[in-house]
Amino acid sequence: MARHDDEPHGSGINNRLNWLRAAVLGANDGIVSTAGVVVGVAGATTDRNAILVAGVAAVAAGAMSMGAGEYVSVSTQSDSEQALLDKERRELEEEPEEELAELAAIYVGKGLDEDLALQVALQLTGHDALGAHAEAELGIDPDDLTSPWAAAGASMLAFTIGALLPLLTILLVVADLRVGVTMGTVALALALTGWASAKLGYGPTGRAVLRNVAGGLFAMAVTYLIGTLLGAHVV
Repeated sequence: MARHDDEPHGSGINNRLNWLRAAVLGANDGIVSTAGVVVGVAGATTDRNAILVAGVAAVAAGAMSMGAGEYVSVSTQSDSEQALLDKERRELEEEPEEELAELAAIYVGKGLDEDLALQVALQLTGHDALGAHAEAELGIDPDDLTSPWAAAGASMLAFTIGALLPLLTILLVVADLRVGVTMGTVALALALTGWASAKLGYGPTGRAVLRNVAGGLFAMAVTYLIGTLLGAHVV
């Protein structure tokens, strides 16, 4: 049977898609959060050094926070998957007949008749008992468990790369144009990350791009307004 070219196949898909999504989301967060910080500071002062310090602090803190958060989150998921697999291993060792009947019942529930379901369960159990039961009962592929380190590393790196875009833009552009040029650059970058996240999730790209750009522009507008108001009152 032919495969569709636009659909993922093969082992390791879950893990690869996980760190790809983490990377896209990390870049998006890096762009928005750092842009908000530097645009807000630029609203309060034209001092390039102040903007630089605030921007670098935002990049460092954000990258570490993203990496740590992603690691903790994915580690929790991975621990849960491992615990479920350990339980399934024990059940296969202690109650093989009950587990076989349970697997056959799952396929009966999916539309197979009882005889065919039992044959399928027998063949799959003989080939890879744990894999068959884990996939059918738990929705887990034992050979494709999520990697916390891969997700955390991708998220940290992507956040840093994304954050450097607004930081470098606002530092390199002259004072009179820096806010407008930074907002425009960020909007283009957010359109790209919105499109990428939609493609990874097989969702509509137009709405994803619109949401991403609108949210980023709103965040920058709010922080710029706050910076302007504070800059006008702080001596």
